[in-house]
Amino acid sequence: MNARNRAEIAPIRREIDHLQHKTVAELKVRYWELFGEASRSNHKQFLVRRIAWRIQALAEGDLSERARERAFSLACDADLRLRGPQGSSGMATTAGRHRDPRLPAPGTFLRRTFRDENITVHVLEEGFQYEGAVYRSLSAVARHITGTQWNGFSFFRLYSGAGTK
Repeated sequence: MNARNRAEIAPIRREIDHLQHKTVAELKVRYWELFGEASRSNHKQFLVRRIAWRIQALAEGDLSERARERAFSLACDADLRLRGPQGSSGMATTAGRHRDPRLPAPGTFLRRTFRDENITVHVLEEGFQYEGAVYRSLSAVARHITGTQWNGFSFFRLYSGAGTK
C-alpha cells in the first residue's frame, strides 16, 4: 500500500473507530445522513456495522455492476418463504403456546419407581399433577420428588417424541 492510499484510508478508519464511542441516538443520526432513511434498529452493534459498511462503500466504491446483477439473479431465483408453513410445525400448540413434542398427550399418566416408591404424574393441558399439586414442568415435579435438580425428561425417561423411549 503506498503513502497516498494510507492517507486516504486513515480518515475513514478513524471515523469507523469513533463509531464505537457514539450513542445509539448519534448512530441513528449518522445512519440517516448516510442512507437517507431512518433506521428501524436500536441495536448499537448493528448500526455500527451498517454505518461502517456504508462509509467504506462510499469511499472505496460499492459492488460492481456484475456483482449486483449476480446478487439480484440469486435473490430472484431463491425460493423464499413469505409465511410459515400451515399445519404442524413439529410443536403442538396449546392456547398460543408451544408444547414440547417429547411430552405425552394431556390425560396421560407417567409412572416411575424411585427409591422403592411408585410415582404417578398426570399430564395436564397446562402442567403436571402430582399428589394433588400442579407443577409447571416435569423438572419441577422431579425436583419435588428427589429434593435435587433433575431434568424432567431424563427423570421420567422421555427420550424422544410423544413420550416414547
